Formats: sequence, C-alpha cells, structure tokens
Amino acid sequence: MVSLFVDGHYATDVVISSNRPTPREFALGSLSPGVHTLRIHYSAHRSRSRAGAATLRHLHVHTVSKRNPEYAAARYAPVLFGRNVPSLGGLFQSTVTDSPLVAWHEITPAAKPGHSVIEYSVVWSNEDGGTDSPGLMARWGRSTDIEWVYRVEVNRAGHRVRGSGVYQASGHQTLRFRGRYDGTHPLLETCTSNNNMCDTVDDPMRFALSTREVRPVEQPREYLMDTHPWTYSVMAQEMLREGKIETPSDPATPAVGDQRSYLYVALDHDTTPAASESGVGLAVDVRLAGNPTTYSSDHQVPEWSVNRDVPAATTVELPVGTTPADVVSVSVRRVPVGVTDNGATLTVTDIDRAFFLGPDYLPQASFVSWHGSQQLTAVSPTAVLWSAGSGG
Repeated sequence: MVSLFVDGHYATDVVISSNRPTPREFALGSLSPGVHTLRIHYSAHRSRSRAGAATLRHLHVHTVSKRNPEYAAARYAPVLFGRNVPSLGGLFQSTVTDSPLVAWHEITPAAKPGHSVIEYSVVWSNEDGGTDSPGLMARWGRSTDIEWVYRVEVNRAGHRVRGSGVYQASGHQTLRFRGRYDGTHPLLETCTSNNNMCDTVDDPMRFALSTREVRPVEQPREYLMDTHPWTYSVMAQEMLREGKIETPSDPATPAVGDQRSYLYVALDHDTTPAASESGVGLAVDVRLAGNPTTYSSDHQVPEWSVNRDVPAATTVELPVGTTPADVVSVSVRRVPVGVTDNGATLTVTDIDRAFFLGPDYLPQASFVSWHGSQQLTAVSPTAVLWSAGSGG
C-alpha cells in the first residue's frame, strides 16, 4: 500500500496487487495554478506483504481545464472510502479483498433538454457477498464485481443540478446523496459485502480512482477489464487466496475451477418482448475436437443464463489445458427462465471476443468473432454461430 498526498492533503491510497508492472491512474483533485507538492508514502501499517518497499515508475500528470469537455465528469467524480464491515474483518479490508481497481464514467441525456446525467462505475476485485462465484462467472463472465456507484445531473454549463446526486445503496437501492463533499467530490464508503455504498464515511482508507475512461455503448462493462488486462490476474489471485477455486477443476460441476480453463465470451442480443427475470435467457455452448461433451455457460441452471438486453459477457468452463485449437464450435441457446416460457424471441447480433487466460492469468488473444442476426425461438432454440475454419 502507498498513499498519495498533494500539498499535505490526503488524495488517495493505491493497492499494489502484483509484482509485475501495472499501469494505474488516480485523481488528485482540484488544484489552483502554481507549484504543488506530491508526496508518496509507503503505508507499512496497511501493507500485508511486509516487503518493506513499493516501486513506482513513470509518473505522469494529466490536467483537465475548465474548457475541456472532460471537466464536468472529472469535477464530480466520487471518492470511495474502504470497507470496514465488522463481520468481514477489521480495518484495511480493502487491502486484501474486494479492492476497487478501475473506474469510468458514462454520460446520457437527462429528462430536461440540455442537461446530462453522469454515471460513475467501479470494478472491484471480487465481492464477498451477493451473487455467488459460479453465478458471477456464468451470468457476468468474471468473478470481479462491477457496479455503478454515483449519478449526478449537470446543466448545459456543466454545473451540478442541486439535489440531483444519487448513489447505489445497500440492497441496490438508489438513494439521494446527503453526505459530505471534498470540494465538489462526493464522499462514499463501501459498506456491504457486495460493494454497495453508504454516504457516511468512517474508514481510514481513501480511493480516488481516475474516472476519465468511457465505456463504448456497444461494449459490455467487462470491456474495462479487457482494456486493463491486469484486473483478470488480480481477480484470479483473490479467488485462489480465498479458497474459492475447485481442486481439481471439473467442468462437469458448477463450482468455479481454474479460471484459466474458461472461455471468456462477450456477445450482444435482444429479446422480444424485452428480457426479464421471468422470461428467457441466453447461454453459450462450446464443442471441442474429439470430445462428445457440450460445455455450457449456464451449467444447465436456467437462472445462470444471460437475461439482459445489453452487451454482456459470460464464460464457459472447459477441461484444464484446453487451447483455441481445440475449440470446434461456439453456439448460442435460448433458455426459458421461470415456471413458464413466455415465448420471447432472442436475436443474437454479435460475438465480440472469446479468449482464454494464459499461464499468468492475463487475457490471450481473442480467436472468435461473429456479426450477423440469428433468431432463437421456442421452436428453434439453438444455433451455431462460429466453427473452426469459418473465419467468423
């Protein structure tokens, strides 16, 4: 752990999660013109490795002026404080579990013409509560946790509309922010086992992640992990450290196996009528050369299918040692969810990527892509979208 101070003001903590070079970006807050002092402090009492040293290289500073279109998003970005839920441990929980890794923002039009809503989201290394790990891998394509944390409405001039700030609270409620600000930055704290927020702050750790990045609308939220591939390694190491990996790995069971044995797939589909928990979901099936088994993302659990009409990610667990050369086909399957089949039609339009993690748990090159329009119905519920040698 290291802590950053600007002119003596506590700006952010940095969790150093790997011994390999890892690019990180943080926000230092609003500064007046002139000379400022950045102090980086090794936090010995917060560091579990007891290595006694942290190495930082290639420091760069990027400033956002008031005339920059990015200014409003930078100006109102939240600052997160660490988790200290007593039932999950003592202070400094965020140094070893459910650490905030990456953040970004998205801008959408508000109801009032000329106004915009800025939404901020965060990737955590895992979640100790909420969706279980097998469900995360099947429904979301990773064992990290990704949540929006704060939204604010700004007017045409980029100023915050009074009373518009809301945050994602316990139970995934949307509540009005009534807490304190550091300048223009709302202060929030991770206060549940599944990384929901409180607007009261009492933890000693502070995380001001950079929110400069924006997710392309055609990409799933996991795109931010793809652009920061080191997050997959952190994800996997935390699962190993917490004893959440099945040994030996067995794709026939729903338990999470070696995360290097999964095919990580991103795809897009729409449902008519729109997807719902009681409607139908989408699963991905994979066949391997010389193997009669069909491996499925949902492990034949309907509730683990993808049932949201946005770009999404999922995973398919395969035997340990499977390589891209072993994969002969990737199919999609319509999955009824709930007591009755509502008759909805699924239209699949894209497979954006499919990759394995390498020996170092970092993503390897994607070897599957497909674009088209394939309808899945109750009468015709499956389709092969990609096969070896098809070229996508």
